Amino acid sequence: MSNETCCSHNCATCSGKNCASKVTIFSALPDDQLNQVTSLITRKSYEKGDQIFSLGDVSDKLYILNSGTMKIFTYTKEGKEQILYLLNEGDFLGDLNLLKKGIFKFNGVALEKVNLCIIDKNDFDKLIHENPSIIMKVLEYAHDRISTLESLVQTITTKNADTRLAALLINLSENYGVETKFGIEISLPISREDMANYISLTRETLSRKLSAFQSEYIIEVIGTKKIIIKNMELLMNFVN
Repeated sequence: MSNETCCSHNCATCSGKNCASKVTIFSALPDDQLNQVTSLITRKSYEKGDQIFSLGDVSDKLYILNSGTMKIFTYTKEGKEQILYLLNEGDFLGDLNLLKKGIFKFNGVALEKVNLCIIDKNDFDKLIHENPSIIMKVLEYAHDRISTLESLVQTITTKNADTRLAALLINLSENYGVETKFGIEISLPISREDMANYISLTRETLSRKLSAFQSEYIIEVIGTKKIIIKNMELLMNFVN
């Protein structure tokens, strides 16, 4: 079995090198330094629905998502779940708290089987001391994440339900969509309830808006786990 296959499907026997090279802050490192990163990695697997960390937990590790999907979320003052973002293969978390010790200000749950590669803060400190360029990569990634959150806040506070749903579908198509002869086919990584929570709609409103988009031939809904975007231009019009 190749390292890549091993890394993707069997965390217990993974060499770690491939998952380290997937991550933007390590991708430019030469092989000898990637091997150093590999030697620092410990691995852990979670099943669908497992809580990986909770609000208030000490954040003293770098979590690299080797495979699977996680949702990062908090709760509104009304007690409603608010998804902040989804993490996929190659994404990482805990980076900023490694620069300055802190706690998680959100929760992390596995949406499917998840394999994580984990680096302890003390080991990460040694890495950035020897490779200062990693700091710039961390800051670039943090900037992108903050921009994503700013866009989400703007969408859910200033836009109507149609625009919120359109923005979500466009985002999902960019991350999970595949071009087919029928349109952009999205294999949904989240449930209807999670979709509603992501854009601060009730589940009933989400279902109604999905049906409306389908009746206008903008999308085709196939069961609960698949949506085909048939007219991206019309969908973009809602956002623009």
